[in-house]
Amino acid sequence: MDRLPTGTLSPLAARVDEVLARYDYEIGPAIAAIDGAVPGYGGLFDPGTTDGEIRSAAEEVLATDPSAAAERRPRSADDEVVLYVDGSSRGNPGPAGAGAVLRVADGPSVRLGRPVGARSENNTAEYAALHLGLEALTARYEPATVEVRIDSRTVIDDVWGDAEGFAAAARYRPAIRERLAALPACEWTHLADSDPNPADARAAVGADIAALGP
Repeated sequence: MDRLPTGTLSPLAARVDEVLARYDYEIGPAIAAIDGAVPGYGGLFDPGTTDGEIRSAAEEVLATDPSAAAERRPRSADDEVVLYVDGSSRGNPGPAGAGAVLRVADGPSVRLGRPVGARSENNTAEYAALHLGLEALTARYEPATVEVRIDSRTVIDDVWGDAEGFAAAARYRPAIRERLAALPACEWTHLADSDPNPADARAAVGADIAALGP
């Protein structure tokens, strides 16, 4: 998958985002690759890992053959795909991340995450999460139907309704609408705050990455 647009990130966070893009934003394998390149017993989020060590680890991962990551993600077709999405911003605006989880009936879940910006609003992160999920969906599956499970009324009312929308989402909106228009069938479900959303944890990790620096 091509690298997706972001707001302003520190050079270090942007480099980690490049690693995520190398792994098609599968957050687990991407972080595991970085952790494996960090010297000693530390890792990306270990308090003892320095910015320099993270930067060197990211460079090492990016210097490897990208085909190894791509081979783990075969394209497949399924009757129905459920897409969970969520965005997170600490401070609103603040370090923000996007998360998405793809679930199919007879296959493993695909867990995605990425930083959105060092100082982005929660609504922006929600759009970025939907964009992330739809791009991954398009790259991996040819579904008969898709159900998007999302807790943002702002995004729902804009994308599926007639609301004016959120100005800062301009970089995501055209691609979202293009991907949705290409699906044979898509419906949305509004998640209440009390409903479980597996994308939430991935968005939180994305916000952690957005907070990295310098």
